[in-house]
Amino acid sequence: MEAYLYFLAGLAGLSAIVFFHELGHFLAARRMGVRVERFSIGFGPILARKRCCGTEWAFSAIPLGGYVKMKGQDDADPTVHSTDPDSYGGKTPWQRIVILLAGPMANLLLAVLLYLAIALHGAPLVAASDYVPPVVGAVAPDTPAQKAGLLPGDRILRVGDRPIRYWYQISEAIAAQPDPIPLTLKRGEKILILSLHTKTVEGKNLFGETIQRRIIGISPRLDANTTIRFAPDEALFYSLRETWKAATIVFRGVEKVATAQVGTENIGGAITIFDLLIRFAKAGFWYLLFIMALISVNLGVLNLLPIPALDGGHILFNLYEIVARKPLSSAMYLRLTVLGWIFLIGLMGLGLYNDVHRIWGGKHG
Repeated sequence: MEAYLYFLAGLAGLSAIVFFHELGHFLAARRMGVRVERFSIGFGPILARKRCCGTEWAFSAIPLGGYVKMKGQDDADPTVHSTDPDSYGGKTPWQRIVILLAGPMANLLLAVLLYLAIALHGAPLVAASDYVPPVVGAVAPDTPAQKAGLLPGDRILRVGDRPIRYWYQISEAIAAQPDPIPLTLKRGEKILILSLHTKTVEGKNLFGETIQRRIIGISPRLDANTTIRFAPDEALFYSLRETWKAATIVFRGVEKVATAQVGTENIGGAITIFDLLIRFAKAGFWYLLFIMALISVNLGVLNLLPIPALDGGHILFNLYEIVARKPLSSAMYLRLTVLGWIFLIGLMGLGLYNDVHRIWGGKHG
């Protein structure tokens, strides 16, 4: 029964993310005077529907997305077109672009709000490990920090000319400063300034690539139950920075996969998404909000990719119309949309294959 509840929590989390995305499209479309015929959470056969305010609100059988069906626009049938004043096709390209952008922007806004709620409540360590106080917890042996005399309990105040407020700023400052680095710290009631050289080590980045980085050999003071508290202004900074950081990681990941710097085996599918949502739901409500924020950023950013059938592809079509002063021909629009769907279905199939392979490997590897 408990596993069933966690599954429902994960499904509710995914539905909320999809709802916000489609709500962005819906509100922008209504603001532009476009009639919205259906607002659906999920794809496929409709399980429940209710008509209200001129729109049919529906829950559909396949809970892996959703859609807003506007008058004169239907991704399932690209040949549908209308130039009526209350239709999608009856609006200017710029108005259509606003409608298309509203979905991804709603996802980014949702992420900001989720991160803000987490920060104001008190963020679990997994959601805010970068923001622990800059207090030394351990000094590694035979490192510049040990040789310079750093001790557990020292609070780092400045690295070179950069003031330090959070732990993540230490590594950023070290990377930007030439050796030797002056380090200002507080030990008890004393303020000390030490000078040290860095050590270059080999490591892995988020994408599994080998990188070189400079270290001094310290780690923060924390434990698994650490909760990071933020003042209101710090909470807003945290929410904006984490949303930007997550979006940047997604963009870089797409670039690395597209340029073969990272293998396609790293692409995950629907099973991975549900697995993450369920595992974080088991850890607690605030953990669930954290993974929802990450997934919301992913959905927003990936929908901006210039692939026909995605928001980014439609934006590209409208930009073409602005530049060429004429819309894309119906034949070309249909051809590109079909190719876009083939590509997306192939990508989803690859993600599903990787998901199954990871599960099988985890059980039998």
